[in-house]
Amino acid sequence: MKYNIGIIGCGLIGNKRAKALENIENTTLVAVADTNIETANKLASNYSNCNATDNWNEILTNKDINVVIIATTHNSLAEIAIEAVKNNKHVLLEKPAGRNPEEIQDLINLYKKSNVKIKIGFNHRFHPAMQKALEIIKNEDIGDIMFIRAVYGHGGRPNYDKEWRAKKELAGGGELLDQGAHILDLIRYFTKNEFETAIGFTEKMFWDMEVEDNAFVILKNKKNQVAHFNVSWTQWKNKFTFEIMCKTGQLVINGLGRSYGKETLTFYKMKPEMGPPDKSEFSWDDEDNTWELELRELFNSIKENREPNGNIYDALEVLKIINQLYEKNEAKK
Repeated sequence: MKYNIGIIGCGLIGNKRAKALENIENTTLVAVADTNIETANKLASNYSNCNATDNWNEILTNKDINVVIIATTHNSLAEIAIEAVKNNKHVLLEKPAGRNPEEIQDLINLYKKSNVKIKIGFNHRFHPAMQKALEIIKNEDIGDIMFIRAVYGHGGRPNYDKEWRAKKELAGGGELLDQGAHILDLIRYFTKNEFETAIGFTEKMFWDMEVEDNAFVILKNKKNQVAHFNVSWTQWKNKFTFEIMCKTGQLVINGLGRSYGKETLTFYKMKPEMGPPDKSEFSWDDEDNTWELELRELFNSIKENREPNGNIYDALEVLKIINQLYEKNEAKK
């Protein structure tokens, strides 16, 4: 099948998606859209016969395009995705897919009646350390997951409090919705269980903005699995740590490459007599091909007529947890 692509939103992520398409056969970037036409023109100029527009509806009504990548501010994600489905386009929709569960539910209601696929931009699932950890849990007989703990953060940049992510109307929330959505998705991805109990704090600790710059969260499900994490826009040295504690084994993932440090996985396997565990170490270079792998997963799901790995239902469950935490913190004020 030939995939003719349109990209809506030509910022950092839109450019990464376009770059990833270059390595995928049977794909053509047909057109791009951005509210800033200069931004759209800049991306389009990198590709032959690629048109640029400041009207995203032109992408959706273009009958030559059958796949749309939506990488806009959060307030437009669900709105544009709904129109894309109405126009029978397959969709790669950047996380968190909407500002709240209600926006996602409207999209799901339409999606269920359609013949298209929606893949959510949960690219962290496709990092090699995550895939290796899944393989180890499956093959190494280390028992069920007991708990997960994680830290994910960066320190922003000058005038970060003036960017769109700092505005509640555009973003829907702060760091919990931003990097927290990735962590929550990974927790669900590994445990394959829903977390019905969530407690936490969303705090404005440094940045003068409408939304939180830090979140501290504890989750528990009916299997008594616990997850706890901190996501932060005051992590002055970028950091990613994701630890999975199983009955007789521990997996420690550090780094995502580049500014987050080398991506590594350390596997500790307990011996029957306990004591110091056996240790295995894995590492990967800084080349981030998760964007390509995620697009390939969308195309494979279309070809095989199945739900993609990281779908709209996953986004809904993540947003339910986030919304629950926001409501609890708002009630405390």
